[in-house]
Amino acid sequence: MSLEKITWKWIIPGCCKTRNQVLEPKKEVSKQISFQRLSISDVSDPSSPLFADDLSNSLIGSKLHVFSLAELKDITNNFSWSNLLGEGGFGPVYKGFVDEKLRPGLVAQPVAVKLLDLDGLQGHREWLAEIIFLGQLRHPNLVKLIGYCCEDEHRLLVYDYMARGSLENHLFRRFTAAMPWSTRMKIAFGAAKGLAFLHEADKPVIFRDFKSSNILLDTDYTPKLSDFGLAKDGPEGEETHITTTHIFGTQGYAAPEYIMTGHLTTKSDVYGYGVVLLELLTGKRSIDRNRPSRKQSLVEWARPLLKDPKKLDRFMDPRLEGQFSTKGAQRAALLAYKCLSNHPKCRPTMGDVVTILEPLLDLNDWFFEPFVYVAPTDESVTMECLVNEKGDSNEGDGCRGGWRRRINSTMSSVTHSDTSLYRIGNSKIV
Repeated sequence: MSLEKITWKWIIPGCCKTRNQVLEPKKEVSKQISFQRLSISDVSDPSSPLFADDLSNSLIGSKLHVFSLAELKDITNNFSWSNLLGEGGFGPVYKGFVDEKLRPGLVAQPVAVKLLDLDGLQGHREWLAEIIFLGQLRHPNLVKLIGYCCEDEHRLLVYDYMARGSLENHLFRRFTAAMPWSTRMKIAFGAAKGLAFLHEADKPVIFRDFKSSNILLDTDYTPKLSDFGLAKDGPEGEETHITTTHIFGTQGYAAPEYIMTGHLTTKSDVYGYGVVLLELLTGKRSIDRNRPSRKQSLVEWARPLLKDPKKLDRFMDPRLEGQFSTKGAQRAALLAYKCLSNHPKCRPTMGDVVTILEPLLDLNDWFFEPFVYVAPTDESVTMECLVNEKGDSNEGDGCRGGWRRRINSTMSSVTHSDTSLYRIGNSKIV
């Protein structure tokens, strides 16, 4: 049997059709064809010996909706500025609403419509990767892809709308209330489960760009991994790693061995997870050029402190005001230390991370000590001694109550506006 040439029409149903074209009815796929997850390499290699039915069957099984450009214009008010949620490397993201009136079988819900910027940092390959991975993989801690549009030169993706935006915004944007300790641990645990699911799949997936801006939060602060544009199929069989010719990722999150050699493993993701866990503990960005030179890299500054339980107060987020589990913070810090090892083999698996984090969710040994907070007036970092219950300062004896760092930043209870939800401010490694 001769192999037919693979085209975009075969890979993605509805792809490359014009506005006036009508899709032919899909041929019934033989029941003898078993469903097997399609990998990104299957469609990026033009010599891949796959039939059109194999490709389309994979996507048919995923139950993705194929939207027209007109439909997506309608639900976003013609991509109105008032519907704009933000913009990233892929392109702008708009808020919309779908229901059965738009398409039978659609659950009435708000959605996020991501429009590929043809002049942006990402392109067809990243758009296709989102469909290949999220169209086939389902997990409570992965963002749900509802459908896509491929019409003329237009490439769009439609996701569940994440009402609370990104973890990055909650941790680092001004005028936001501090995220409670229990919420931080819930996010750390859920994100770890999502990453473990990818790594433990029959065909392992390396996320490759794990960072706080790619963790979206629903109304209950359940974390969902998003942006699979840079994801890669992991090594299989006797392979120990995947070799890449170009280094992609985000500065401050990419594993050192990947930057140096281009070798990718699931342990590369574990390093990125360690950075995010450190951000949750400290409330600091992975890279900040506005900090003193020795503190600009969060990992380089904090990693030596993480394995010493007595140094907890030197790096914990001061906005928590001591309201966290001491045991939980110590164990999470030690876990971050292991994840950030310069030696990939010394890092835990994400399955191990899930096992370590789960008991921390129920710890309630809240760290109560007298705490004095002075409203900040500038951007400097101050060190003040804690005051004991009698009102005496703990001077002269090493400050028995310990030192607590306080970052001067204005706080407010104002919640995020839609326009800030998906904005990404991290620099890319290209």
